[in-house]
Amino acid sequence: MDASLEPLKARRIYLLLRERIASGEISPGTRLASEPALALQHGVSRVTIRRALDSLATDGLIDRRVGAGTFVREPEAPRPIVADFSNMLTHLVEMGRRTGVRLLAFSYVQPPEAVAQALALGSGERTQRSVRVRLIDGKPFSYLTTHVPERIGLTYSEADLATVPLLTLLERSGALVERASQAISATLAGPDVAEALGLEIGSPLLSLTRVVLGPDGSGVEHLHALYRPDRYSFQMELHRAGEAGERRWSPVPAKAG
Repeated sequence: MDASLEPLKARRIYLLLRERIASGEISPGTRLASEPALALQHGVSRVTIRRALDSLATDGLIDRRVGAGTFVREPEAPRPIVADFSNMLTHLVEMGRRTGVRLLAFSYVQPPEAVAQALALGSGERTQRSVRVRLIDGKPFSYLTTHVPERIGLTYSEADLATVPLLTLLERSGALVERASQAISATLAGPDVAEALGLEIGSPLLSLTRVVLGPDGSGVEHLHALYRPDRYSFQMELHRAGEAGERRWSPVPAKAG
């Protein structure tokens, strides 16, 4: 047996068990199989199983009870924040009010080329760049990197950004926010993000890139957000629309007010 592969095997089993717990397949209060049984089930050593269980215990997902076994814990954290795609901009303001923030960086920079293009910036135009971690009940769930054109960024301070939702600051500056485009994918946590979100390096994350635009199409904000999937999720309500034979799923329009 190649001992160098044991940490990778342990992580695979940890991720598998964590997903089964998070999805409800293994419900709170359930007694897990014994270490020898899990080792036989997954074709690994008991040491590997113990490492996987150690990680689950560190995450607060299981309890080890001497003489009784290992049990799935009742979740201590609230249900994950759910982002409603049908009313995204309103949701952003509300989330800013419900959650706390930790400001990690605040500066004025030459943005990456992709950001400059997305915001339709002129040559040499700088952005106000910030890095923030959002928390719910004191627990981190998102790592946010934002770029705002310098002319808008100069209207708020570092102290403002540490206490007021960015979208509120943008609107307070007089910038008109009309629409946004966004793309969602999956990625893995690098060292800085993993540390900020309380995860292991390589943990899976939801990745969102959003560009907020004004009525004239000018860029207002570029956001790259990384979310812990156990504390944040996206949802969209759909309905069937179209003529017979060409019916398709379409988003349900947001309710007014």
